[in-house]
Amino acid sequence: MALRRAHASCSHSLTLQSTGLNLLVNLHDEEMGFPLSTPTGSTGSTPTSSSTKEQTGQNKAVDMSFTIEERGKPNTLDYRVFFRNTEGKYVSPFHDIPIYADEAQNIFHAVVEVPRWTNAKMEIATKDPLNPLKQDIKKGNLRYVANVFPHKGYIWNYGAIPQTWEDPGHKDRDTGCCGDNDPIDICDIGYKVCSRGEVIKVKVLGTLALIDEGETDWKVIVINMEDPEANNFNNIDDVRRLKPGYLEATFEWFKKYKVPDGKPENQFAFNGEFKDRDFALKTVKETHEFWKALLSKKTNAGELNCTNTCVTDSPFCCSTTDAKAVVDAACAFGPEDPIPSTVDKWFYV
Repeated sequence: MALRRAHASCSHSLTLQSTGLNLLVNLHDEEMGFPLSTPTGSTGSTPTSSSTKEQTGQNKAVDMSFTIEERGKPNTLDYRVFFRNTEGKYVSPFHDIPIYADEAQNIFHAVVEVPRWTNAKMEIATKDPLNPLKQDIKKGNLRYVANVFPHKGYIWNYGAIPQTWEDPGHKDRDTGCCGDNDPIDICDIGYKVCSRGEVIKVKVLGTLALIDEGETDWKVIVINMEDPEANNFNNIDDVRRLKPGYLEATFEWFKKYKVPDGKPENQFAFNGEFKDRDFALKTVKETHEFWKALLSKKTNAGELNCTNTCVTDSPFCCSTTDAKAVVDAACAFGPEDPIPSTVDKWFYV
């Protein structure tokens, strides 16, 4: 994978391209947009570390590369990670990156928010214009996930599938709880430690239904399609067979990760049973339908910010100029602050 960094006076840009056949596409604005009624193509969205594929009318794949642009100082309250497409147009990782890398094969895009073994709880800022990545805040302080022995940070690349939404107004028929108002989460079990903001193509293997403070919070188990063993993983039982102990560790991680903060152990639907690939696919696709209703104003967005630059028939679609103004208003990129030493502490619970 080739890596290219570019510095500007007020931003920090990172571009990564996958090896092999990688065509850098320069499309006009109208070609990069897509309507809600045809969600399978690339939206001209911005995965930041790998190429993505656009499905054309003839089902041809066109590789595309994307960039991230950092603003503010890492490890501070003003740090943000914005996304750009191949033309340099700013896009939302929530709304503009297409859900599908290959709909026919059920291959999805996923935005990596937290690389494996790191602690900073980065997330798509669903209430901010263009939805950059930012670090979660608790009681005015940056949030770092605690290390519950024997784990260090997150034990997978953690992120979300774009163009999905767990509707807080919809009571799930299986869990009996409403959605958590976020894109659906993923845990990538591939060997590679991804980069913050990287967009990868993933295969869905199964899902775990976390009940977080009374809300349904699906954790979809996926594997990066670039993983050399990806062809060996097609369902949740393959994870049990080929990565023994990983699912058990995942369950324990989600069960206990809030205990060091003084909260009780998390609860799960289905008695903590991992559901299989077909169940997970149904769940992901259902959250995509919720997202489409959100972007077409058929559902009340509440505090969510639905500003986008590529969903052409959405009432929230904004101009390139307006999107640039959002980023220009953010703080200039600067040197990172040190991470508190307490982040390395181990908790025994």
